[in-house]
Amino acid sequence: MSEIDEIVDAFEFLDDWDMRYQYLIELGEDLRPMSEDLKTEENWVKPCMSTVHVEAQRVPEQAELIRFIGDCDTAIIKGVLALLIDLLSYRTLDEINEMDVDGLFKRLQLEEHLSPSRHVGIYAIVDKMRERAKEAAMAMN
Repeated sequence: MSEIDEIVDAFEFLDDWDMRYQYLIELGEDLRPMSEDLKTEENWVKPCMSTVHVEAQRVPEQAELIRFIGDCDTAIIKGVLALLIDLLSYRTLDEINEMDVDGLFKRLQLEEHLSPSRHVGIYAIVDKMRERAKEAAMAMN
């Protein structure tokens, strides 16, 4: 079973969208705090209505792998960010770029349950994560 399948199964286990929203909020609450010095212009997800920052770093002991750190000022989007950080961290750049995040969002039915502006924002988060991962990978060469 893939990690995306596991995420979808966890969501399907929850009966309704109120419970799913609560689950996302709890994921966000568990997100490790991002230091203020990483909340820079280059880490800011500008198209997102929420204030979101995401940083990609190489894993010191395995330099080909990338991990993410992030923060957001709204509970549900912070939960989506936490889910994405967990899904995309400790992967190579190719694995990050090949991850079917669009398929995950469709299977979770996020498009149907988030406002159009938030929907645009979560895709902007993914784009920023891929951009920052590419920069971190290039810094390794």
